[in-house]
Amino acid sequence: MSDPFDCGSCKESLYGRKYIQMDEGPYCIPCYDNLFANTCDECKELIGHDSRELYYENRHYHENCFRCFRCDHSLADEPFTCQDDELLCNDCYCNEFSSKCVSCEKTVMPGSRKLEYNGQTWHEHCFICNSCKQPIGSRSFIPENQDHYCIPCYESKFAPRCTHCKKTLTKGGITYRDEPWHKECFVCTGCKTQLAGQQFTSQEEKPYCVKCFGNLYAKKCAGCTKPITGFGGGKYVSFEDRHWHHSCFNCCRCSMSLVGKGFIPDNEDILCKGCNSDL
Repeated sequence: MSDPFDCGSCKESLYGRKYIQMDEGPYCIPCYDNLFANTCDECKELIGHDSRELYYENRHYHENCFRCFRCDHSLADEPFTCQDDELLCNDCYCNEFSSKCVSCEKTVMPGSRKLEYNGQTWHEHCFICNSCKQPIGSRSFIPENQDHYCIPCYESKFAPRCTHCKKTLTKGGITYRDEPWHKECFVCTGCKTQLAGQQFTSQEEKPYCVKCFGNLYAKKCAGCTKPITGFGGGKYVSFEDRHWHHSCFNCCRCSMSLVGKGFIPDNEDILCKGCNSDL
């Protein structure tokens, strides 16, 4: 006599019936579905053995129940996204949650390369220099009003140009007579020494260092014969065709300062009143 071939749950004979073999034994179809089938998270009904079952994040679905929450399109064989526990097809997700490219006004698809700046979004290939029209990508750029420029184009179009060499000033520089200069281009007209950070003056709108200006244009002190430049708060006294530094305007005999005092000229000399009375 052969062993009985019964369902492991209801104990009814399985001869001539469909069954499903499990590790612990065979089960008739109704018992298998009741004991082992998962419940669809959407319709709350059992997912029978003959149904295609889809599984996502600890949830089970009938194939026909696995649909977009917005357009009801089947997601069984389509890419999808979960947003706040709602399943959405790519089109619905993009229309509702993805950004629009400022340039082409098309949706920036999730996972695609994009650039975000100042609260706006571009496809990477749409973010281009307003001048050369080349994609800026990961390169540095400079905004100008509503436009964006790569560094070379911005410098060519907007950056000031040195008055001397006519090349763009990308950083630093100085201003002389409301004109921009490279520091290395702003030099003394006489000796060509750089004037940035130094005292200088001008003659006929040309810059000169203190030494060159004194040698070329400044009055010479009748006392020490050195140039009277006026730099460093230096004051001078003039009398007829002669000039003196304040510190050099002294009596030729007693060396008393004559600044602000009466004096007597004696040919090439100047004397205080006391020394003149002794003559």
